[in-house]
Amino acid sequence: MRWCVFATLLVALGDACGPGRGAGRRRASRKLTPLVFKQHVPNVPENTLTASGLTEGRIDRNDSRFQDLVLNYNEDIIFKDEEGTGADRLMTQRCKEKLDTLAISVMNMWPGVKLLVTEGWDEEGYHAPDSLHYEGRAVDITTSDRQRSRYGMLARLAVEAGFDWVYYESRAHIHCSVKLESSQGSKYGGCFPGDSKVLTSSGERRKLSDLQIGEKILAQDTSSNQLVFSEVIAFLDYDPSQKREFLTFTLSSGRTLVVTPTHLVLTGTSKKYRTVFAEKIKIGDKLLVSVSNDSKTLVEDSVVKVRAVLRTGTYAPLTEAGTLVVDDVVASCYAVVDSQSLAHWSFLPLRFVWNFKHGLDRMWKVFTHPSVLWSDSPYIVATSRQTTLGVHWYAKMLYGAANYLVPSHLHE
Repeated sequence: MRWCVFATLLVALGDACGPGRGAGRRRASRKLTPLVFKQHVPNVPENTLTASGLTEGRIDRNDSRFQDLVLNYNEDIIFKDEEGTGADRLMTQRCKEKLDTLAISVMNMWPGVKLLVTEGWDEEGYHAPDSLHYEGRAVDITTSDRQRSRYGMLARLAVEAGFDWVYYESRAHIHCSVKLESSQGSKYGGCFPGDSKVLTSSGERRKLSDLQIGEKILAQDTSSNQLVFSEVIAFLDYDPSQKREFLTFTLSSGRTLVVTPTHLVLTGTSKKYRTVFAEKIKIGDKLLVSVSNDSKTLVEDSVVKVRAVLRTGTYAPLTEAGTLVVDDVVASCYAVVDSQSLAHWSFLPLRFVWNFKHGLDRMWKVFTHPSVLWSDSPYIVATSRQTTLGVHWYAKMLYGAANYLVPSHLHE
């Protein structure tokens, strides 16, 4: 039983800061309820993080992002293509996957009927300035027989197919859209932007984009609730070029914390706190912050503003303590799993390997340069971050192993 819990945790940790809650989800069978006219699911605006998210900007054929769009040649889907340019077939990979899934559902629900796409990627400027049609992230759909009595159920099937926002927009079509490819494409994700700062043991405030493995940064010791300097043993994710959606929390003191929605942060009081997903934090909640650079005291600071932003660069440093103080706010090094202790326990092997290597390196350094014993300078094992961009190999290994070993029903 302990192994099942551990393996299930590994699946979620493999997802890190991405918006999902685990791979292989199996939906329980239930009666499907059609959407009603003007209803949308989820019941929030399209450009919010819990729906399809912020707009990234219009894509034209000369844009470098145009190369990321794919053509959908699924024979089970009819594309209206009024312009005759094939634009309606162009979309993001995520949009294509959801559309292909929906096409199967349509044929299963109404034999002989196909899915019809009336609008896809828009290069003509027919939609509102913030429309996701300009990014290939939205489609307008109907059925090939154009029977309006089917549209409510078609919208429900689109929800079940995994579209991030579905809207029974008009009597003529259903509007569907998806999140940014970077929001879903990375199973591990980044947690903080590169310009977020941490305090090193040398007293320097360092941007995460400049932080090195082996440096000690301010963190919280969860066993004593004291602030300590803890060594950075890895970057669970490091990608300076990845564009992601973040949440920016403004606190009453003027401090700000920028973090991905499914990252864990500490809320409550210095004596009684809990870890929650950043997306669960609302105005009035309290986050734990450090009083000053030299203080070992934690205090509470109230959230006064929350907003979503698009930022480029994702960084997820892992400390021995499993926490870090970033921009004076205490946060976890982990994400997706709503338990700091379980998340920290699952990375025990990585910490063991690091400590073993660190010990050997330290012994060799002392043997070859005895003066290091009397040096006040911080000892840094490595002078560079990960040698490759992206996700740390250990997190990748956990994800692959857990998906192989854990039945899909345990991912719920």
